[in-house]
Amino acid sequence: MSHDSTAAPETAGRKLTGRRRKEIVAVLLFSGGPIFESSIPLSVFGIDRQDAGVPRYRLLVCAGEEGPLRTTGGLELTAPQGLEAISRAGTVVVPAWRSITSPPPEEALDALRRAHEEGARIVGLCTGAFVLAAAGLLDGRPATTHWMYAPTLAKRYPSVHVDPRELFVDDGDVLTSAGTAAGIDLCLHIVRTDHGNEAAGALARRLVVPPRRSGGQERYLDRSLPEEIGADPLAEVVAWALEHLHEQFDVETLAARAYMSRRTFDRRFRSLTGSAPLQWLITQRVLQAQRLLETSDYSVDEVAGRCGFRSPVALRGHFRRQLGSSPAAYRAAYRARRPQGDRQPDPDTAAASRPLPPSDPPAALPPENAVPFQNRRTATPIPAGAAGVPGQRSAP
Repeated sequence: MSHDSTAAPETAGRKLTGRRRKEIVAVLLFSGGPIFESSIPLSVFGIDRQDAGVPRYRLLVCAGEEGPLRTTGGLELTAPQGLEAISRAGTVVVPAWRSITSPPPEEALDALRRAHEEGARIVGLCTGAFVLAAAGLLDGRPATTHWMYAPTLAKRYPSVHVDPRELFVDDGDVLTSAGTAAGIDLCLHIVRTDHGNEAAGALARRLVVPPRRSGGQERYLDRSLPEEIGADPLAEVVAWALEHLHEQFDVETLAARAYMSRRTFDRRFRSLTGSAPLQWLITQRVLQAQRLLETSDYSVDEVAGRCGFRSPVALRGHFRRQLGSSPAAYRAAYRARRPQGDRQPDPDTAAASRPLPPSDPPAALPPENAVPFQNRRTATPIPAGAAGVPGQRSAP
């Protein structure tokens, strides 16, 4: 899905102040960060490719804390610049953060806030979004991160409008991307914004990647669990839950199937996924509802029943909180963008659309007001005929 951001005019074209220069890009590195994500902006903005028609940026590699910096795999890095160098940058990139559960250094957060106040463009790749959120730069804004960490970002920073379906989100002076390869997509988008399609295309050819990727994270979001869970005893319980989303069961049911107490189950599930089991379950039900709205003609009431919601009211509430629109509006917007002949139901959705077998009386879900919703995005669906690339949200 793609939605255009409505960045406020005062944030869409802010002027740099002081010594900051548009062509200077500072990359902020921390110890414990993954080396691949860290290398993306270094490669995009740090290599002179003027012979290929790519305008040159001036790169500053800055340590966000005292070194030496150790990456995943145990490699040791020494950044040539410190936080003071950020004061010259027109763009500051945070390619990753080492842990979604630990706070970033306050000195680095202060430097990011100051850069933003002075007109710099701030970019967070993958878990770098957690650093931007900790600095308060994502408050009231749309943002994305790796789908696996999106529930945690939304819960920890409820004022951020987290969209786990997008490859990247451009909100004018603050930009965020999903994991790994989506960082390349966002960096190419920045080059395209600064220097046009021809320069971005030339850079994409050098990197041997498509200049634009269609689609978002939803193809990966469906299971919303790390691959490592496949070897864990909880894998069977998770598989059962995904196959029985049409039934009204709760987390107590899943804990009982895992032969665990509710508290133990919650702890084990969170340690594996970074998400509370109730958050995950509601997300799966909403995703199932999306698929049925996209590929079937069931009424909203029927969709609610086939996704395990106890009422259409519950579906509408969760759907709006996670996706920022009603189920009916979502379906209308989706069909406006996708002509009838282009819609192809996938096998999973087709299976979900078949008549359901009889089941035992379902257990009741917890009261709706007890659910910790994972997403409070308020953006509205793209209207028919609006421009945009699927998987991207961009400021006009």
